[in-house]
Amino acid sequence: MKEFELKYGCNPNQKPAKIFMHDGGDLPIEILCGKPGYINFLDAFNSWQLVKELKGVLGMPAATSFKHVSPTSVAVGLPLNNELKKACFIDDIDGLDSSPLASAYARARGTDRMSSFGDWIALSDVCDTVTATMIKREVSDGIIAPGYTPEALEILRSKRNGSYNIVKIDKDFVPDAIEHKQVFGITFEQGRNNFRIDNALLSNVVTANKTIPESAKRDLIISLIALKYTQSNSVCFAVDGQAIGVGAGQQSRIHCTRLAGNKADIWHLRQHEKVLRLPFLETLGRPDRDNVIDVYISDQDEDVLGDAVWRQYFSIRPEPFTKEEQADYLSKITGVALGSDAFFPFGDNIERARRSGVSYIAEPGGSIRDQNVIETCDKYGIAMAFTGMRLFHH
Repeated sequence: MKEFELKYGCNPNQKPAKIFMHDGGDLPIEILCGKPGYINFLDAFNSWQLVKELKGVLGMPAATSFKHVSPTSVAVGLPLNNELKKACFIDDIDGLDSSPLASAYARARGTDRMSSFGDWIALSDVCDTVTATMIKREVSDGIIAPGYTPEALEILRSKRNGSYNIVKIDKDFVPDAIEHKQVFGITFEQGRNNFRIDNALLSNVVTANKTIPESAKRDLIISLIALKYTQSNSVCFAVDGQAIGVGAGQQSRIHCTRLAGNKADIWHLRQHEKVLRLPFLETLGRPDRDNVIDVYISDQDEDVLGDAVWRQYFSIRPEPFTKEEQADYLSKITGVALGSDAFFPFGDNIERARRSGVSYIAEPGGSIRDQNVIETCDKYGIAMAFTGMRLFHH
């Protein structure tokens, strides 16, 4: 296939639209079902790079959930405990523990379920039956993977009345070293960002605490590779083999940190027993449960607990999850890793990160206030590595 005609570009008025290879060669993809659009392909090709790179560095199956050219999360295939399975609404999936790829997808899709609604999925490995079974029941636009088992492909082709977007990509495809884009009729050219992110990038630990365990290095690598394919400015919190909070596309670094930290807090709070035991009506679907949980945790909990509304969602009226209870629960969390795509200009980012359990940080360094940032880390015993590498993505 030399080119693929699209219904329209970013918006319905932007016609004509198509994808093609600049050198006239064959596209490195097969469209097995559906008709992906312009934004679908932007998500597909960015997300595929992320999971391919993560698999290459960590040697583990990886999955990501993408929305509007940024990941809501990315994860590798580590097993989930029972609480996390329940929080991700996948405690009823048979065979989950035997499929690392399915575990990776369960983590990625379950991290920020509000943002992942209608996502694009990328898998580093051939999609199996367990992973396809989970995908089928979620609201999603499409998937890209290096292959699909016959059973998985049949399951996915039945999604959305046979119109679900399924893309197979050549896992051995290597893009040109030079890339181009146009803005306002003007062509930009640059070398591809082929910088390798691995443990060597974490060797320059500049804080008094020099100890970064292997599990934290893994999580820092996950956060940094995620940031490489996230719209900048961006910050990423990660723990236990997955990104748990991504703050993307903010003009201010502290706003990135606050946004990502708030998402990380919600991910933790979803695993609190009060949330796990919410007595939802059996007729309430997963997207509606996501919305209810989000409101239940927020300052507007009366919108789902009030006298006039709670019966729409629950069989029994739940007790409020007070701010004091939430703060106490979050105060006990430690061991979270944090990556930033550019330097932290002020110590306020560290103060906010600490409140979400951050113990390890990787950022480029190079600010005139680096010493202030280091001193703030030292105040809380946080270990921070200067990577020396900015990871902007636009």
